[in-house]
Amino acid sequence: MSTKDWIEKDYYKVLGVSKSASAEEIRKAFRKIASENHPDRNPGDKKAEARFKEASEANSVLSNPDKRKEYDEARSLFGGAGFRFPKPGTHQQATGFEDLFRNASGGAAGGFGDIFGNLFGGSPTTRRATTRGPRRGADVEARATLSFEQAVEGTTVSLRTVSDRPCPSCRGTGAKAGTLPKVCPTCEGSGMKSSDAGGVFSLSEPCPDCLGRGLIVEEACPDCDGSGRGKSTNTMQVRIPAGVQDGQRVRIKGKGAAGENGGAPGDLYVEVSVTPHKLFGRSGANLTLDVPVTIGEASLGADITVPTLGGANVKLRIPPGTPNGRTLRVRGKGVRKPDGSYGDLLVTVKVQVPEDLSEEAKEALKAFTEASHQANPRADLFG
Repeated sequence: MSTKDWIEKDYYKVLGVSKSASAEEIRKAFRKIASENHPDRNPGDKKAEARFKEASEANSVLSNPDKRKEYDEARSLFGGAGFRFPKPGTHQQATGFEDLFRNASGGAAGGFGDIFGNLFGGSPTTRRATTRGPRRGADVEARATLSFEQAVEGTTVSLRTVSDRPCPSCRGTGAKAGTLPKVCPTCEGSGMKSSDAGGVFSLSEPCPDCLGRGLIVEEACPDCDGSGRGKSTNTMQVRIPAGVQDGQRVRIKGKGAAGENGGAPGDLYVEVSVTPHKLFGRSGANLTLDVPVTIGEASLGADITVPTLGGANVKLRIPPGTPNGRTLRVRGKGVRKPDGSYGDLLVTVKVQVPEDLSEEAKEALKAFTEASHQANPRADLFG
């Protein structure tokens, strides 16, 4: 039923009762008209059939206290039957009900149409919709295992994904071959259903019968079980940017499942797994490396050579008196950052203590200890 119908029709007049009629008076009036004009008592009488339907329509509104209140409020806004829609053939014909009051509602979607939406289960705008709008495709998940070097430097990997695409058997309709889906009678194809929010306002939500599709499949396609979506494999080349870390999810825009009715495709999310390196570790944009040195090198200082990831070796100065565990920095030899700069290589000194000493080495070490006059390093432990 359109907005035009219930704005112009006087349901009280249809039932022959006053606007202040009680619920019992309305019930009796409807029963009398229904009894006199029932199709079973008047077979083939089109006028009686129309009268019966008109009375049923009026009774469905006036016998419901909430709908009756909303009906009265709606008609009072337009002076009841004094309001008339433009007749066909006039210069106003192209102007719809929503257009007449768009300025009053701020030009936003809804307006007065939403105010009256409760009365017949949906606003005129949503009830006129008979086709589904564009729907974005689903996102697709994939996994990629990278070497440590690939994660640091970036790489292109070949991925095989399984995504939802239109079923080839039913061409995405969800219906068995030779049949077609029907417009959902609950939402009339809009995919949305209005619910009472109290007063004269209504809220829209996905239709529970068609799950927002706007269509009902009576005989489901056996290949996709009526979903209209079929599983398909796709192999693609995907660029993984430099600097990804283990467990990170990389979003590849527009590489997911195809959309419906012209909708945009979904995205591809690649979960990255990075295999550990035998030498290097990772701390954000910095690489880490443990370097063993002798007691003599740590005590006297030394110039040593250390490796870099994927590049030439570099010289590193060990200052005299370097303790075990000190970290030295080699700038610019880390991971590339998004801005194009590089992190650093953090070198941690690991002083190696010899396990087996010759008698000559032992005597030399004793002499060194006596000559160095080193204070007790544990003195602070006892205050």
